[in-house]
Amino acid sequence: MKYDFTTVIDRRGMDSIAADVVPVKGAKVREGLTPIPMWIADMGFATAPAVREAIAGRLEHPVFGYFPASEEYYGAIMDWHKRRNGVEGLAKEHIGYENGVLGCVTSALHAFTSAGEAVLVHAPCYVGFLHVLKDLGRKIIFSDLKRDHEGIWRMDYEDMDAKMKEHNIHFAIFCSPHNPSGRVWEREEIEKAMEVYRANEAVVVSDEIWSDLTLPGQKHIPTQSISEDAKNRTIAVYAPSKTFNLAGLVGSYHIIYNKYLRDKVSRQGSITHYNSMNVLSMHALMGAYSAAGEEWLEELRLVLQENIDYAYDFITKNFEGISLAKPQGTYMLYLDCSEWLKRFGFTLDDLLLAGASVGVIWQDGRDFGMDRTIRMNLAAPHSQIVEAFERLEKFVFC
Repeated sequence: MKYDFTTVIDRRGMDSIAADVVPVKGAKVREGLTPIPMWIADMGFATAPAVREAIAGRLEHPVFGYFPASEEYYGAIMDWHKRRNGVEGLAKEHIGYENGVLGCVTSALHAFTSAGEAVLVHAPCYVGFLHVLKDLGRKIIFSDLKRDHEGIWRMDYEDMDAKMKEHNIHFAIFCSPHNPSGRVWEREEIEKAMEVYRANEAVVVSDEIWSDLTLPGQKHIPTQSISEDAKNRTIAVYAPSKTFNLAGLVGSYHIIYNKYLRDKVSRQGSITHYNSMNVLSMHALMGAYSAAGEEWLEELRLVLQENIDYAYDFITKNFEGISLAKPQGTYMLYLDCSEWLKRFGFTLDDLLLAGASVGVIWQDGRDFGMDRTIRMNLAAPHSQIVEAFERLEKFVFC
């Protein structure tokens, strides 16, 4: 490979939640074992050289005053979506900066819902959405994803429709590709979901931050491309942060075609007067969305596929009682530990603690709305993934 995805980078003490925080209560890593962060959704890889070069180029100019988003910034986004997703007709006016996906969700909730109002989400659900909904006093209504006879996560459209009608819901959050299940939705699936939302007159926030991290052979389909109705009722949110490991720079953006929705969301975002871009974040996006950034991404997708193949095969062959669907996108695994816990009389807290004690720092899956589950991040050098699963086999699932 042209790019380095094998070097293990020591991030301890270098502004890293992943490396410096152990989210398992009471956990103490066994002496002699280096912790392997496998929880929060950032990567153990250095970002693309094109990103660092773009930031370094801007640093050569010594002034960092107020600035407008450049035409090159908007052009990079439009070109990226045309190349990656076949999007035609995207214009500068449809794009708006956001201080993170959750910032956009917050603005949309303020614009289109009131305190106490119900919002539909799928379970398992990205924990950030759940925190925002709780903090804003909205009522969370789950429609559970279900695994079919092949083990693939599926939406239950009848359940979605029934719950929207029962709770008078007119606002939904859709995640595509889905975190934490790793599903890359097919066109027909998105069409059916959007028909349910249309029938219930719902505004939809579509979180597509993982859209660039489909695995080889999978294709992301923008929610807004499904139909004219979907285009006009959907607030889509994107960012280069997951794809290029840029969360610390902060910088997302929305795509909203409908002027009414766009004006309402933009107004809410402007109220703080601090929904403003960082100049280095702007240049980082332009570097990421360059041809060189795209080349790096294509190699990254192969690395993630290798890690996922290895982890999935290892678990299914060696960890009897642990069930999972093989991800089609993202770099996450979502483990159903129900059978294993029942068989050995463990609690999920026992299992989380056992893994963390040998340096496998994984994440409590209950935070995502489903019991007896664990989420694992596989975006790290392959040697670390192998080491993590060998430790689990030797010390935990033994």
